[in-house]
Amino acid sequence: MLPLLRQVSDKGDHKFRDIIEGLAKQFGLTDDERKELLPSGVQPIFDNRVGWAKTYLKKAGLIDTPKRATVTITTRGLEILKRNLDSINVKFLKQFPEFVEFQTAKRGDGEIETETETTEEQSTQTPEEILEAAYQKIRKSLAQELINRVMTLSPAFFERLVVELLVKMGYGGSIKDAG
Repeated sequence: MLPLLRQVSDKGDHKFRDIIEGLAKQFGLTDDERKELLPSGVQPIFDNRVGWAKTYLKKAGLIDTPKRATVTITTRGLEILKRNLDSINVKFLKQFPEFVEFQTAKRGDGEIETETETTEEQSTQTPEEILEAAYQKIRKSLAQELINRVMTLSPAFFERLVVELLVKMGYGGSIKDAG
């Protein structure tokens, strides 16, 4: 987030695409690194991260988007740059009430659902990456639970399970033929 803020420190309007290109050059990213996609396969990881950095900085009031795909620094953003920080992360942005409000989602019934505790690793991930990691964790947990449950059942049940699975996958014709 800090490199993005520094890129717009001249108070001018900057095209978002130019910011992405400038940051990619600053970080020395290769073409292969630039083309690496999110697990969804929809968007490059780097572009997505820069997009989230822009969103977070905007919600904290450090930058503004006066027109579509255009970014400019705010007075608050300039004040933050004067502090000569080493980095800007989610924990730092939580000092701004606007950012905290952005992080709390309003539900339809008027109740406010607060965000879950974030680990240090999660604070550097985009929401898509956090969701993908959570999905993989649930999937692995379910697989392990299924294996544990099958192992407690009888060998005859396991044999029937394997035969039914093979038939459902299109092998062996019918249960009668395969069994």
